[in-house]
Amino acid sequence: MPITDVRCHAMRAELHTPFVTALRRATAVESVLVEVVDEDGRSGWGEAPQVWRVTGESMEGAAACLSGPLRDVVLGADPDDLAARSHEIAAAVVGNLNAKCALDVALHDLAARRLGVPLARLLGGTATSVPTDVTLSAAEPGELAATARARVQDGFDVLKVKVGTKAGPAADVAGVSAVRQAVGADVRIRLDANQGWTPREAVRVIRALEDADLDVELVEQPVAAADLDGLSWVSDRVQTPILADESVYGVRDLVEVIRRRAADLVNVKLAKCGGLAPARTLLDLADAYGIGTLVGSMMEGPVGVGAAASLVAARGTTLTSDLDAAWWLAGSPVVGGVSYDGSRLVLPQAPGLGVSGLKG
Repeated sequence: MPITDVRCHAMRAELHTPFVTALRRATAVESVLVEVVDEDGRSGWGEAPQVWRVTGESMEGAAACLSGPLRDVVLGADPDDLAARSHEIAAAVVGNLNAKCALDVALHDLAARRLGVPLARLLGGTATSVPTDVTLSAAEPGELAATARARVQDGFDVLKVKVGTKAGPAADVAGVSAVRQAVGADVRIRLDANQGWTPREAVRVIRALEDADLDVELVEQPVAAADLDGLSWVSDRVQTPILADESVYGVRDLVEVIRRRAADLVNVKLAKCGGLAPARTLLDLADAYGIGTLVGSMMEGPVGVGAAASLVAARGTTLTSDLDAAWWLAGSPVVGGVSYDGSRLVLPQAPGLGVSGLKG
């Protein structure tokens, strides 16, 4: 039953609350959903999120890539030979990692549906839910504290605080202190600067947090993505673990981080590395060199988040992953898919990703 069609669907889904970081302010998720259809009429789904300030890849570009060179390499092919398809996708075009991710996930989804099993089961796992953190958008200390209390009441016990904004390092320290006072000692707090600090600012802020005994679990991407020297300089001068995110897209990036001892941990995102197959390679490489791992998500919908969660359910990570993106949606744009139960992301027990189509 070969692949007979590749279809693209534009998706926009509003957020219930603005998502604010050092890089951007988002009020909606914008993605291309790709649907891969086999000869028997079954569909597999994948998602290519548009995140201008991170990947720089647009919906229009993803749709053109998926409808052109990527469609060409899978049309008429066997959807069950995932290894061959993954190699073909990787070689079909330079860059375009979000489009490659979407097609890679759609093929995995279709393969799981053809077998009648959830995607996590296809990937080798049995878990039906995975824990996630939840993000606190950048804000002034009082608002951060109130939001932190609300998220703990919602059932979350790992809070990811966005820092590194134009408010400055002193405001970052005050904000983290306010969150810790609001939630007490039992809730884990991690920070994400989204490249917002210089190396010297990063060291100054992180040391201030350490001196204040605020028990920060990790700091994510404190400096510019390309500044691996700066990232290494920070890692060498603080006790708090440093997590590389935007600095690592693929294997070459992670190898360089490992070689320079630039970070203690890595955030693997499907849309950043090109899909499930490349993500597993990155996780294996990190494990081999003692680099801690978590799987993250862009600001994307249930398809992309469901694929990432399925990987975590099957593969596991050393830290609680960052899979709250679909939690921010005012309403799901798809029929079926993942849901949230407090701090746990619940995977559907339907075949594949459990998504049967777009709403409306």
